[in-house]
Amino acid sequence: MMRLATLALLLALLTGAPASAQYVMGFEDVPLAPGLAMVGGSDMHFDKPEGRIIEATAHGATDRRKVVEFYRGSLHQLGWVEAGSSPGRLQFQREDERLGISFAGRDGALDVRYQLSPAAGKR
Repeated sequence: MMRLATLALLLALLTGAPASAQYVMGFEDVPLAPGLAMVGGSDMHFDKPEGRIIEATAHGATDRRKVVEFYRGSLHQLGWVEAGSSPGRLQFQREDERLGISFAGRDGALDVRYQLSPAAGKR
């Protein structure tokens, strides 16, 4: 737990975010990009022998480019490595987990969906 708090503080200092930065609901170490707010009731969480599965959605008056830049900068510092991203979806991997961040809507009314699942070899 101390390691997680230290990483959160380091992330806040390096990204210029306040130390009380918000996190994606259900994800203890995926920060919520500026300009986004969680969509209530959108989160799901399952623990399976192969690993955990988590989904959540956020919405905000921001644009895709800013969100992509935020996650490419901040998630790397938390040990996530970008893996196989496409124009509408970012993919990251850390240890045995894969994190997908996808986009819907338009700039100014953007929906961002977060999906955590076991890495391909763990399913």
